[in-house]
Amino acid sequence: MARKKMGEILVDNEIISHTDLEKALIKQKNTKKPIGKILEDMDIVLEEDIAKALSTQFGFPHVKRFSRYNFPAEILNKVDAEVALANLIFPLKIKDKTLYLAMSNPLDMSLQSDLSFKLGLRISPCVATPDEINNAIKKHYLSDLDVNNKDQNWTILLVDNQEISLSATEAALNKGGYLIYKAKNGAEGIKTATKLSPNLIITNIAMPRMDGIEMYNALRANPETDDIPVIALSAKTSAQDEYDLLDMGFFDFIAKPINPIRLLARAKRALRFHNRK
Repeated sequence: MARKKMGEILVDNEIISHTDLEKALIKQKNTKKPIGKILEDMDIVLEEDIAKALSTQFGFPHVKRFSRYNFPAEILNKVDAEVALANLIFPLKIKDKTLYLAMSNPLDMSLQSDLSFKLGLRISPCVATPDEINNAIKKHYLSDLDVNNKDQNWTILLVDNQEISLSATEAALNKGGYLIYKAKNGAEGIKTATKLSPNLIITNIAMPRMDGIEMYNALRANPETDDIPVIALSAKTSAQDEYDLLDMGFFDFIAKPINPIRLLARAKRALRFHNRK
């Protein structure tokens, strides 16, 4: 029997109506947001509603307020920070060769299978809200990132594996008086964005380990980062390439090599548009 989707589970548990689900599915088209996040944005459900529904429907333990506890390094080291952020998971404990894992989506069997194979442990999923997992990741994985130098200026995160390009982009934006953070790949970009909440992200698309599109999708799936505007930088400059990136939801597209004046103008536009209240 096919596993039920999140929307069907919420309807079965009478948390939303069929009409609400149909509206959410329409809004979800051409986005990478999970249906639960779409419903939250529509003010139809809360994160806690989704967690309770999954717990009730499938018998997953529902874990809360675990971010306040301390976790030994041997537990935390079972899951890299990048993997935790990209998938919204957090390792809780190991018992009887089983890793108990807090997950915002405990139905992700592919992820559980991959982790089980890599670690040589059984995976026991526990359902938790994205906010609770994010809080735990910030406290236990990202506490070493520097947030003390953050001031009232707009902040921009630059993500690029090419040092020359990264330096050129930073030099152009420094003229705008922005506070600049840098990351050398998409995985590092997710960590920094989650911890520092920049006002804008500018990312190269073609990068090893995790490219700009993969990073963008992970950012959009995370309620901590889903509303940060992202500008794409790419050496692929055809009209189709630009269309595809904008259609995914990137705020803007800038072709490489970078024109400093164009970059600064597009960054200002993104910041002004996004921070307009």
